[in-house]
Parts: sequence; structure tokens; C-alpha cells
Amino acid sequence: MKYFITIGDRVHEVDLVRRLGELIVTVNGESLDLNYSEVDRHGQVTLQHDGRSFGASIEGTDSEVSVTLAGHSYQMQIEDEREHAAHVAERAASKGGGTLMAVMPGVVVETLAAVGDEVGEGQPLLILEAMKMQNEILAPGPGIVARFHVEPGQAVAAGEKLVELKGLE
Repeated sequence: MKYFITIGDRVHEVDLVRRLGELIVTVNGESLDLNYSEVDRHGQVTLQHDGRSFGASIEGTDSEVSVTLAGHSYQMQIEDEREHAAHVAERAASKGGGTLMAVMPGVVVETLAAVGDEVGEGQPLLILEAMKMQNEILAPGPGIVARFHVEPGQAVAAGEKLVELKGLE
């Protein structure tokens, strides 16, 4: 599962894969040799990395977490791929236009607007099937559809351009 973790003003892409009872952790594309054990059900864990052990305390919700490690406290916001895509679209809305990118690999099922159409905030632009679910890609704000970079049936990779919007003048 891919997560986007924000600490301060930095966003880290974290990929967690559980394989044969082992947790494989990749941060910003770099594999980490990391093991962890839960000490109790109150957020206390031990981490092992590069032959060293650390005790950590984790508190918060699924999306807002405070981690205390070696006496230092870190505030983190955690988003899964879908939440991250929605928030990227929201942030783009304030810019008026721009290019919408795929945040995960998938297949374009259908385009729901045409080049030249004026669209409003939240209006569906296309449907992207990813992880066996159909996701509407919404306009982050009002604009005009300038270009589709994809067509129905096309497979897309994460980060690939989907739709370009022009801001309203």
C-alpha cells in the first residue's frame, strides 16, 4: 500500500508491502531494512534499523499522528493514494487550471467531458479504473478542458498526464 506522509513541509512517498510475513518498506524509492514490533496496544513499538534498536511512541488517528522517537516529537499527516489525489486536486483548484496527473496506475474507462467544455469545481472529467475500482477524476476548480492526454482503454502509469485545464479568464 502506498502512503504519502507529510512531516513539516516535506512529503515522503512510503510504500509498504507485506510478503511472506515480512514488511518491505520503501521511502521515496529507497528500500529500508526496517523491522518493528508492537510492545503494547497503546502505540509503543520498537524499531530495528541498520543493527540499531529504537523505542517509539505513536499517538493519533489514521490521518494525524504524533511519533516520539529518541525524545523528539514529530507531527505527521498520512494520506493513502486516494486521499492524496483528492488533496492534490483541491490544492490545484486554487491555482485555476493546470494539468491533472494520475496518482496511481490504471486504465482510462471513459472521458466525461470534451475539449472546449467549461467545467465547474468537482465536475467529473474522466473515469480511471485502478485497483479494481472505478475512480472519477474531478475538476479541481472551474476551467476549460484544453486537452485530454489519454483516451478510453489506455493504460496509464502513476504520474502520467490525464487532462489539461485552462483557468477561466
